[in-house]
This record gives sequence, C-alpha cells and structure tokens, in this order.
Amino acid sequence: MSPIKLSKWFSFTASRDWFYRYSFTNAGLSSVTTNLGDGTVMHCWVPKVHKHSKPTLLLVHGFGANAMWQYGEHLRHFTTRFNVYVPDLLFFGRSFTSRPERTESFQASCVMKLMEVRGVHRMSLVGISYGGFVGYSMAAQFPEAVERVVLCCAGVCLEEKDMENGLFKVSDLDEAASILLPQKPEKLRQLIGLSFVKKARVMPSWFLSDYINVMCKGFVEERRELIQTVLKDRSLSDLPVIKQPTLIIWGEQDQIFPLELGYRLRRHVGKNAQLVIIKNAGHAVNLEKPKEFVKNLKLFLLG
Repeated sequence: MSPIKLSKWFSFTASRDWFYRYSFTNAGLSSVTTNLGDGTVMHCWVPKVHKHSKPTLLLVHGFGANAMWQYGEHLRHFTTRFNVYVPDLLFFGRSFTSRPERTESFQASCVMKLMEVRGVHRMSLVGISYGGFVGYSMAAQFPEAVERVVLCCAGVCLEEKDMENGLFKVSDLDEAASILLPQKPEKLRQLIGLSFVKKARVMPSWFLSDYINVMCKGFVEERRELIQTVLKDRSLSDLPVIKQPTLIIWGEQDQIFPLELGYRLRRHVGKNAQLVIIKNAGHAVNLEKPKEFVKNLKLFLLG
C-alpha cells in the first residue's frame, strides 16, 4: 500500500498525539478542563496528586501543535521534582474563549486564574516562543506568584518597527501568519526550514497535509489575531522590567526571532537575567537540542 493511500485511513499525527497523551498520563498527570467563566474554558495537564512538599513548575507552549508536542520529550525530567502543570493557551488544544481580547496579557491572566482555581499560588515557569510572551506577562502582572522565569526563544523585546527595519525573514504580518499558521504543505515546509538548523531530508506532502489537518485547522482566525496583536504598536519602552531571576535560552541560528532579540531581552531585564546561547540550533531549540535544553533548565530551576 502506498503512503498516500495509507494516510487516507491512518493518521500519523493523530497517532503521535495519542502517544503523547499516554505518556503524560503515565507521568502522573491528568487532563482537566476548567470553566473560568465569561465564556473562557482552559484545558490543562495537572498532577493527579499535588504534593505540597514539592515546588510547582508551569510549562507554557508556543505556536505550533498543542502543549503535549512541545514538552512531551522533557516532561519526565521534571515530574519527580516538581508539581508540573501544562496548560493549552487560549485557541490551542481544547482551550478557547468567546471574549474579544487577544493580548498576551489576557492569556497570562487566564493562566493565572486557572492556577488559582487549582489552588496554586506560587510557581516557576518556562515559556517557549509565544509562551514566553505569556510567561513574561505573568511575571510582570503577578510578581508575588512567579518565582523564577525561563524564556526560550521568546521575542518579547521586539518592536513594531523591527518588521519595517528588516529584522525578520518575512516582510509583513500576513506573510508571517501564513507561515506560523500553515494551511498548505509548502508553508509547513517553510516553517520547519525556519525553525530547525538540521533539516529533514524527506518531508512528503501527504505527511505534512496530515499534520495540518490534525493540528492547524482549528481557531485559524483567532490565532491570526493573536499574531497581529503581539506586534501592533509594540514598543520596548512600554515593556515592564521583571524582577525575578530569569534564564533566557536561545538557538544561535534562530530565524523566527533572531538572536539580537535575546541580547535585547537580557539588557532589558538587567542583572537578574542570564543568557544561554545554544549552538547549531534554531528556533525549535527545545526539540533540536533537548539534552542541552533540559540541562540548562535543571541547573537554573534546581540550582
């Protein structure tokens, strides 16, 4: 049977998603959906038993697939030492809202409300890419709740003028959205090419179409609005300086958020920030260099 015919009745992406769901459950987490009111519902992987003797670690995903795909390879390194919470941000996975807000500030307040509903009031957090925008906002809004912050390839310090000044590989927001929200195999190939240093030799269209159909068809317009809101009128002078100890991790060859934004973020946060640059890695440094990624997280979070 040809791969194309096979893909018509068997989804590799859905199977991989099932595997991650099984691994999260096997790691002692439960899938929980919480109604926060005002038309907002958030899904989160939470500990089956929250142990008060252990600190809490919040893992916040970026654009792409749901949270399981971005932290599935790292989860086992932290569940023994932390109460680990892994939410789906609004318009990802099974989280959504009928409210009109699309800012990372609103996302942050919803995640914080979710944690409070779960009885968690102190935590450290890791935010990858867009998840870093949300994590930074949480640290700024709720300094008494957020203890330590890890920001991975998170272009928090970008400004609206950076697009005009040619800092990015794309020329405008529409082009950026077409790549970050791929609806065709060629756009997903482009996203993978921008995210990884080492490219896969073969990426057949049927395989990419399967991924798009399973992971990229939901909440497309709402996610596009999230991208537009991140850049609109953004200025570094408006960004608060967080006070928590902060680890910034960056892939040296990041083509989504260039390394210049990592240096900019370290300067902005100041003495409380340290920057780790991982060589031979791009934007998806957590997937491309998982051992180095985890090693740096452990050193920072566990001392």
